Amino acid sequence: MVPLRIEEPCQGAVLNHRHGETVDGGLRIGVAGEAPLSEKVTVNGVVAKRAGTKFTAELVLRERETDIRAISEGGFGRQEHCVRVVWDKNSFPRYRFAVDDNIFFMRDIAQKKYKSLFDCFYLDIYRELHNKYGAKFVLNIYYATEDGFTIKDFPESYKGEWKGNAEWLRLAFHAYANMPDRPYQYAQPAKLIEDLDLVKEQICRFAGEETYSPPTIIHWGMVQPAALKALYERGVRVLSGYFCKWGGVWDINYLQDEVRSEYMSRHDALMDFESKIVFSKIDIVCNCTPIEQIVSRLAPLNEDPNQAEIMDLLTHEQYFWPFYSDYIPDHAQRLDKAIRWCTEQGYKPVLFHEGFLGAPE
Repeated sequence: MVPLRIEEPCQGAVLNHRHGETVDGGLRIGVAGEAPLSEKVTVNGVVAKRAGTKFTAELVLRERETDIRAISEGGFGRQEHCVRVVWDKNSFPRYRFAVDDNIFFMRDIAQKKYKSLFDCFYLDIYRELHNKYGAKFVLNIYYATEDGFTIKDFPESYKGEWKGNAEWLRLAFHAYANMPDRPYQYAQPAKLIEDLDLVKEQICRFAGEETYSPPTIIHWGMVQPAALKALYERGVRVLSGYFCKWGGVWDINYLQDEVRSEYMSRHDALMDFESKIVFSKIDIVCNCTPIEQIVSRLAPLNEDPNQAEIMDLLTHEQYFWPFYSDYIPDHAQRLDKAIRWCTEQGYKPVLFHEGFLGAPE
């Protein structure tokens, strides 16, 4: 016997206007699945169309979250299958830009005592991109470097300047330090939260609460599932990862299962209802993408309804610095290329922690 199962949309699917038809006060979507041959199937009370073991139906989403319930009845008795989906009601084409592994610029400013934050060439790159495109950035920072500098050594004298630019430039926790790799993949949630609180305390001290952003990327994108609820309690609403398969194993996926990871490899977002955190797929890592490949990497996503609405852009700080072993001379130009393309395609800059993935709730 074929079991009753809703196949599309899936549990946790985040749906927007690209996934259906916008109607007065709602979004009309299609529902598809499989059920025992010839049995009557209803979806939220609507009789589904049958074709062999397949069924289809339409329904209108009118709430932020909706339970889609399929029921089959017949010679095999009654079966029921339910999935919950999210309607991104106020969605619009948008991009966010996050930068991982930040601390070198903080050491540089603390040591050289610049008059302005933006006398540091690194921060000035972001200011220029903001002035040019309206871009917004979240810099994900460490607490300490390997040579002994900690953000506790960063002065409070720039607090006013941080606050004055907080509309487009934010700081967030990333990890205690760059090493070891995968610091929270096997760590107890308490260790992750301890480090998060430590970094947040310092950000608020030297840059003000206005500049602090709840993290959206944990170093290496791997945490124990038990940590998700604790992160939510600290204000985390989105976690971005690669959701890629390396050596036959799904990785940089916050230890999500194979089904979720495969889905995220070809979709913008997925809601984990247990923790209430939304997973987002990073679309490009600029330090890994030669400048001539930036557009060819992003453009196909714009043609895919499942990946076109949100561009999740990422790069890493260290590649900006000439002293770094893998320094990239055209790193800033790569960012410009990616942001310019997003801007020309009509994407608007957002911060993920504001609203729902950057859109109004």
